[in-house]
Amino acid sequence: MHFDLDCRACPRLATFLDEVRVRHPDYHARPVPAFGDPAPDLLIVGLAPGMHGANRSGRPFTGDYAGVLLYQTLHRFGYASAPESISADDGLTLTGCRITNAVKCLPPANKPEPGEIRECNRYLAAELAALPEHASILALGQIAHQAVLRAQGLKLKDYPFGHASDYRLPDGRRLVSSYHCSRYNTQTRRLTPDMFAAVFTRIQAED
Repeated sequence: MHFDLDCRACPRLATFLDEVRVRHPDYHARPVPAFGDPAPDLLIVGLAPGMHGANRSGRPFTGDYAGVLLYQTLHRFGYASAPESISADDGLTLTGCRITNAVKCLPPANKPEPGEIRECNRYLAAELAALPEHASILALGQIAHQAVLRAQGLKLKDYPFGHASDYRLPDGRRLVSSYHCSRYNTQTRRLTPDMFAAVFTRIQAED
């Protein structure tokens, strides 16, 4: 199931995006495609586009607070060509890394419903199936972590979410997870830059 820019499978989300396009005619306000290396060593899975971030810019984690720490860290670890992602046409490139979301459309109040997460899971499953065999997956937050497991047909209880949890999945790929780099988590220091960097150090360390 390849990405569909015109997907309207979730009526609540499709209607909400119609309303957003009226209020913000210059926003992307459609399903947001993955961004980065087509054959990455690392696939990062976020939750969903943010209203004034990916939903505006059309690029995951671009143009809002949640992307600040992510792109700084990607740059530090050699994945991003610049430490800041401002807009989809800013020239930033990713090498060895690709970013996607568990839910491709902006949800009201940043909260997708369980049925919407399940509906969109087929797109994530296709993205995971297309990964190189050696690729690792970094899930940002519990919903993304569980979406990866669901896309692989795995039981959630067998792979509990935790910050810096690190699992070898049956297909041989690694699933490493982190608290989400949201404004709330970073400002309350639930997730610090050092904690986030340690996750990337772990990913890049030899098995």
